Amino acid sequence: MPLALLALTIGAFGIGMTEFAVMGLLPDVAAGFGVSIPLAGYATTVYALGVVVGAPLMTVLGTRMTRKQMLMLLMGLFVVGNLITAVAPVYAVMLAGRIVSSFAHGAFFGIGALVAADLVAPHKRAGAISMMFAGLTVANVVGVPVGTLLAQQINWRATFAAIAVLGVLGFLGVAKLVPAQPIKAASPIGREIAVFRNPQVGLALLMTVLGFGGVFAAVTYLASTMTEVTGFAASSVIWITAVFGLGMVAGNLVSGRFTDRHMMPMLYVSLIGLALSLAAFGLFAHNKAAAIVTIALVGAFGFATVPPLQKRIMDHAAAAPTLASVGNIAAFNFGNALAAWLGGIVISAGLGLAAPNWVGVTMTVLALGVAVVAGTLERRAMRRGNSEAGPGQQRGRVVAGSGDVVGSAEEGIAAAARS
Repeated sequence: MPLALLALTIGAFGIGMTEFAVMGLLPDVAAGFGVSIPLAGYATTVYALGVVVGAPLMTVLGTRMTRKQMLMLLMGLFVVGNLITAVAPVYAVMLAGRIVSSFAHGAFFGIGALVAADLVAPHKRAGAISMMFAGLTVANVVGVPVGTLLAQQINWRATFAAIAVLGVLGFLGVAKLVPAQPIKAASPIGREIAVFRNPQVGLALLMTVLGFGGVFAAVTYLASTMTEVTGFAASSVIWITAVFGLGMVAGNLVSGRFTDRHMMPMLYVSLIGLALSLAAFGLFAHNKAAAIVTIALVGAFGFATVPPLQKRIMDHAAAAPTLASVGNIAAFNFGNALAAWLGGIVISAGLGLAAPNWVGVTMTVLALGVAVVAGTLERRAMRRGNSEAGPGQQRGRVVAGSGDVVGSAEEGIAAAARS
C-alpha cells in the first residue's frame, strides 16, 4: 500500500469523526454553552449546510490548483475550523468553526479519490479508493466513541482539539507523501449543468435528501435520547455510538456488494428497512434492549442507501458526472441539515426526544415514494425506447449505456463523497 494512501485515510478519518462526533457530545455542548438540546443540534445542521455550499465551491476552486495543493488547503481549513470549535467562547463562534471545517468535507473525498486511484495500477484502483473511504467508516466505529470518551473524561472541547491534531497529521502526510499531480481537464461547465435537465437526476437528488436525511433525524439526538428516554448512563453513550457505527459499516458493505447487480431492489429494501427501524426506535426507545437493536438497524439500513443513491446519480449523469456527483454530496448533507432542524422543532414543540424518529420515518417514506416513481418512469422509458428500435439498435443502446456507466464511475467517483 502506498504510504500516500495512509495520509488520505487519516484525513478521511478526521473528517468522519468531526461530522459524527456531535451525536455523542450534544448534551455536553448544550450544557457547556447553556443552550437547549434542539439549539445545540444546530451544530449538525450548520455543518451539513456548510458541506452543501462548500462541496461545489471548493471543487470549482480546485480546478485552478494541483490536487496536492488542494488537499493541503482542505486539510488546513479542516484544522482551523476544528480549532475554532474547540476554543469557541460562545455558541455562535462554535457554529462558525463547524462551518469552516465543513468546507473541507466534500472536495476532500472527491479529489482524494482521484489521487488514490492514480497511486496504484488500474486494476487496483477500486481497492485504493476503498482504503481511503475506510477512514470515514472506521471513524464511526472507533473515532466517535473515543471522542465521546474524551468529552466525558476531560470536556467536549478536548474532542475537537484531538480532531484538529488528526487534521495536522493528515496535512503533514499529504505534504510529505502525496506526489504532485495536476487536475485533469473537467467537462465544460455548460455540459455539467445540462445533466440537471434530466428529470431522473432531479429525482435522484430528491431521493438522497429525503432518504439519507431520515438517519440524521435519529442520530443527531442519539445521546440525549439514550440517556434521558432509554435510561442509559452517560458513560454508555461510548459503546452505543460504536454499535451504530458497526451497523453502518455492515450495511454499507452488504449494499455495496449487491448494488451493481440489483440497484433499485437494493434501494427499495434499504428504504423500507430504514423506515421500519426508525419507527421501531420511536416506539421502543424506552426499552434498553430494543433501543440498541434498532439503532444498529438504523445505522445498517441508513448507510445501505448510500451505494444505490450514489450510483443512480452517476448513472443518469454519465455524460458529465462531476458536478452531479458533487451535487449529490450536497444533497446528502442538505438532508442531514433538514432532518436535524425538523427534529429540533418537534422536540421544542414538547413531543419528546424520541419524536425526531417520526420525522425520519416521514422523510424515508417520501423517499421511497420518489424511488417508486423514478423506477416506474425509467421502466416506461426503456420499454418505449425498445419498441422504437430494432434488435440491433437495442443491443447497441445497452452497450453504449454500459460504457457510459463505467466511464462515469471512473470520472465521478472522485467527486462522490459518502458521508
